Amino acid sequence: MSVKIGEHIDLGEFPLLLAPMEDVSDPPFRYVCKQNGVDMMYTEFISSEGLIRDAAKSRQKLDIFEYERPIGIQIFGSDIEHMRQSAEICTQANPNLIDINYGCPVKNVACRGAGASLLQDIDKMVAMTKAVVDATHLPVTVKTRLGWDDSTKNVYEVAERLQDIGIKALAIHGRTRAQMYKGQADWSMIRDVKQNPRIKIPIFGNGDVDSVEKAAAWRQEYQVDGIMIGRASIGYPWIFREIKHFFQTGERLEGPTIAERVDVCRTHLTKSIEWKGDKTGIFEMRRHYANYFKGIPNFKEYRMKLVELQDVNHIIEVLEDIRHNFAEEVA
Repeated sequence: MSVKIGEHIDLGEFPLLLAPMEDVSDPPFRYVCKQNGVDMMYTEFISSEGLIRDAAKSRQKLDIFEYERPIGIQIFGSDIEHMRQSAEICTQANPNLIDINYGCPVKNVACRGAGASLLQDIDKMVAMTKAVVDATHLPVTVKTRLGWDDSTKNVYEVAERLQDIGIKALAIHGRTRAQMYKGQADWSMIRDVKQNPRIKIPIFGNGDVDSVEKAAAWRQEYQVDGIMIGRASIGYPWIFREIKHFFQTGERLEGPTIAERVDVCRTHLTKSIEWKGDKTGIFEMRRHYANYFKGIPNFKEYRMKLVELQDVNHIIEVLEDIRHNFAEEVA
């Protein structure tokens, strides 16, 4: 059975989704994930206030490309009318869907009444979601958490009420807001939402999937419609390829070689510069190098060079040195 969002988005039998991550899931990063088999992606989350004020940074995040489809634009905010206006702006950018963030736990979002903060006011969450649904012809989906804290785990109510007003899929991160990213994600409540006979929309599980084995085990154990992967894909977009291969064959795919790591890192760098310009593209790429070459012994010297250099040709020279000098290492 294919998993469908609305009438037109067919994600295949068990889709793998790239979680929207601030300062990470921009077009350059999405490009390398798409090349490695991810089934659906989202933009970084975009402030509704930024969109309606026409802030350059927010507007730039609306950039999407044909090869990325299906792709969703994710928005967040605390004002219902501003979220409605944002949905109209996003619709003009022509994504495949609009996603609302009710999960972000960080202070400058949640403490301003947006993101996971709405888990403290389900009536407002419902009203906000309905305003977005009514403002666009596109499918609307939601990403949220189990609840605000251990004493208010209300995701069952959230799922039913949001489905009732027209959302087409729900992604659930298996932690409360109070947990942030600490402790273990609890997928048992995600399974309970999925097994609720009232729930007809796809339910995607998110949180702590960082290996082929975990993806396979949790697919069986928690019976979700698909898995959303975030942090484990940073510097390791091959995770999508490896999980898919395991699902199809039951066998583990070899990890990427040093040459592959260098190639994908170079592609990411090139795309970053194309999209953001030399200065910003090089600067923002610095956060990724350590992840691309994680686990390689005696790498510190190269990492220091990569994060200090400001000329793309010099960075590429270092990357080619890595290809040459670590070719014999086991990746």
